[in-house]
Amino acid sequence: MQPVILASQSPRRKQLLEWAEVPFEIVVSDADESFAPDMLANEVPVFIAEKKALAVQKKLNNTSRIIVAADTLVILNDKVIGKPADKKHAIEILQSLSGNTHKVITGVVILKDEKLVKFSDITEVTFHKLTNEQIEFFIDKYKPFDKAGAYAIQEWIGVVGIKSINGDFYNVMGLPVSRVVQQLHKLM
Repeated sequence: MQPVILASQSPRRKQLLEWAEVPFEIVVSDADESFAPDMLANEVPVFIAEKKALAVQKKLNNTSRIIVAADTLVILNDKVIGKPADKKHAIEILQSLSGNTHKVITGVVILKDEKLVKFSDITEVTFHKLTNEQIEFFIDKYKPFDKAGAYAIQEWIGVVGIKSINGDFYNVMGLPVSRVVQQLHKLM
């Protein structure tokens, strides 16, 4: 398999491609990640991933390389839960997720030449009821300020706080990697 371009600086996406033994290089996208406020929440991740892929393609000035871009959002009650601005915001986010089920949607765009493959994967995650002490411990130790929904499933809170998962575990980490690999094989 020829190396693909990963349009992401996410250490989790990098790790997942490494685990799948997909050769890749990283080229970080400088795309604007804004979206219209009236856009449906489940459309946002693919929309942003496409902007990332196109920005990297333009940056490389080369359409023959395969570019993989992704964006992950956490949705609770049809509302996008972004990355926390600070500790207080992270506490609020985790308190809202506590005892509830939310959706994690990762939008993926794979771009080669003029061919554009777009899809999203949805995983439902249910948290146990978390105590304020658990939430503060997690935030103080793991500093989840760069993570949508203020948590990472592969860290402590995922191990002790998640009651159930319906869907692809790796999607919650940031990339439905088996589906990505299937699509890459179709393009090569």
